Amino acid sequence: MTIIAPTLQAFFTNRLAQQRNASPHTMVAYRRSFCLLLNFVHEQSGKAPSRLDFTDLRAPVIVAFLQHLETERGNSIRSRNARLSAVHSFFRFASTRHPEHADDIERVLAIPHKRFARAEITHLDRHEIASLLAAPDRSTWHGRRDHALLLVAVQTGLRLTELTSLRMGDVHLGGGAYVRCRGKGRKERCTPLNAQTVAVLKVWLRERGGQPDDPVFPSRRGTGLSPDAVERLVGEHTRVAARSCPSLCGKKVTPHVLRHTNAMQLLLGGVDNASIALWLGHERVQTTDIYLHADMSLKEKALTRLAPLPATPGRYRASDALMRFLAGP
Repeated sequence: MTIIAPTLQAFFTNRLAQQRNASPHTMVAYRRSFCLLLNFVHEQSGKAPSRLDFTDLRAPVIVAFLQHLETERGNSIRSRNARLSAVHSFFRFASTRHPEHADDIERVLAIPHKRFARAEITHLDRHEIASLLAAPDRSTWHGRRDHALLLVAVQTGLRLTELTSLRMGDVHLGGGAYVRCRGKGRKERCTPLNAQTVAVLKVWLRERGGQPDDPVFPSRRGTGLSPDAVERLVGEHTRVAARSCPSLCGKKVTPHVLRHTNAMQLLLGGVDNASIALWLGHERVQTTDIYLHADMSLKEKALTRLAPLPATPGRYRASDALMRFLAGP
């Protein structure tokens, strides 16, 4: 092995796990970032990941990888920036261990994060939610699992990693039913379940069986679903639902869109911003303001409260005959 492999291993085992005590979500995200990067370099250079050196990860290669994420994988700028943050963190660690590669490391650290426009969020309305939940074929094992997963995602607003990390022991279906998860910053929170979700989960968990540490939504092999697998199943069921709900054809529905949908349903139900922030596990209440901007019905209600302005419709008319001719009919 060359120096990339042992340095990368030390980065995960020493820096992230021991020195920083990074959360499991951070570890998974960073591992995913480097799997994507090393696979990309392998495809471009033909070198096995365990044989790569710092000279194989120079700044132009990292820039090409980031471009690949956006153009070929269809990642958003936010996702691209998150991958770059993982790369920067590793190279800062490597700079203290391999000063002989300081020039190459500095050039990688100089790659900037991209600025991006904050577009209005995508979310589903009530008809679209019903169509998506009806899409899985519940006569099959996969269909029943997917239906339960989609319902939990829409009703709880869990993040994708929180959803895939959910264990049997995290689900409590007695009085005051809820699911427990650990989100960003190791913040643990409990999210209540409504009667419909409880009924579906009772049937699913009875069929699923298993121990408290087993995943709620497993693959056929019994292991937890990967984030990519959940992304794919959401996309597949959205395409099925679009046959009966044409408005879904114009939307890219992802697990995070289901989280946005939950927040919008809470907002439309009259829940205040502070409560929504607690529900979603946001660090700051201000983060929830994006849902106020996305809700056109709230803006329309605000418009009806405004007094009409003293303006009357009118049209420009030229006083000169020639000017009236040039202005057209």
